Amino acid sequence: MSLKHPRYKVAVVQAAPVYLDLDATIDKTIALIDEAAAKGAALIAFPETFIPGYPWHIWLDSPAWSIGSGFTGRYFDNSLAYDSPEADRLRGAVKRAGITAVLGLSERQDGSLYIAQWIIGPDGETIATRRKLRVTHVERTVYGEGDGSDLAVHAVPSLGRVGALCCWEHIQPLTKYAMYAQNEQVHVGAWPSFSLYEPFAHALSAEVNIAASRIYAVEGGCFVLAPCAVVSEAMIETLCTTPEKRGLLKAGGGAARVIGPDGRDLVAPLAPDEEGLLIAEIDLAAIPIAKASADPIGHYSRPDVTRLLFNPVRARRVDYMRPRDPDPVEAGSFCVPPGLED
Repeated sequence: MSLKHPRYKVAVVQAAPVYLDLDATIDKTIALIDEAAAKGAALIAFPETFIPGYPWHIWLDSPAWSIGSGFTGRYFDNSLAYDSPEADRLRGAVKRAGITAVLGLSERQDGSLYIAQWIIGPDGETIATRRKLRVTHVERTVYGEGDGSDLAVHAVPSLGRVGALCCWEHIQPLTKYAMYAQNEQVHVGAWPSFSLYEPFAHALSAEVNIAASRIYAVEGGCFVLAPCAVVSEAMIETLCTTPEKRGLLKAGGGAARVIGPDGRDLVAPLAPDEEGLLIAEIDLAAIPIAKASADPIGHYSRPDVTRLLFNPVRARRVDYMRPRDPDPVEAGSFCVPPGLED
């Protein structure tokens, strides 16, 4: 009896958010989810921080300008909390569409923000949430960071083993290997737009970062879904308040891709300023063919020479001490906050 390999359609988003407008961006997200489902996709992937958009203001001026101009407060207020009515709308939309969604968002928890990805199953239930492990350069003025538990691959029924990373996590060799080592089959590599600091910062270009996605596919022997946002003219009007700022950030920058485990594009890309979905069929039977020649976690590895030390344990800000043998009479006075009992 031969193995059965999942084969299905995927949808990869190339679009602009309704910038700094949580409700309107959720409306657009739901419309894209519905469109993907109508086109037969079983999985849809969204760009980095699509909700409510990437904080381009941090690359255009000082942190003081971001605060004084109102961007810092607006960005916080329009980021998404998982325990909110807005999150419930997204869960409901994914359930109605009956597909799996990998959302990109600015996650708000208490007083902090995180670059996050949220995997929701076709039943509307959360498969996983993750945070970008190390945010890049001036992103550190906005976001906190994840931990080793965020480098995880998940067995999703009918889809295979699905994982996700954001942006320049794809140029971290050890981060990538931690994902490969979990037998990842379908990888969502989420990106913002490639229209910042042209042409004098080639490392931020579409050429370089598409190459990072392509190398991930070949190294990992997996399919890479690389959603990418677009900077709209409306966003330029909001963000670029001087001619100098208009010289730093341009409209467009979309570069979404669907890449097979042999490094090929599986569907023609959209124009950099075009919004839409890339629809492609993926067949996981291609993975063992690719890995027959080079499996970096199997026959093409040398663990006797090089190995990765990986701590996947979720970090806790506070550890609550407990008495070793609490007195039954006194135990009632010892309180561990809800959710931290384990």
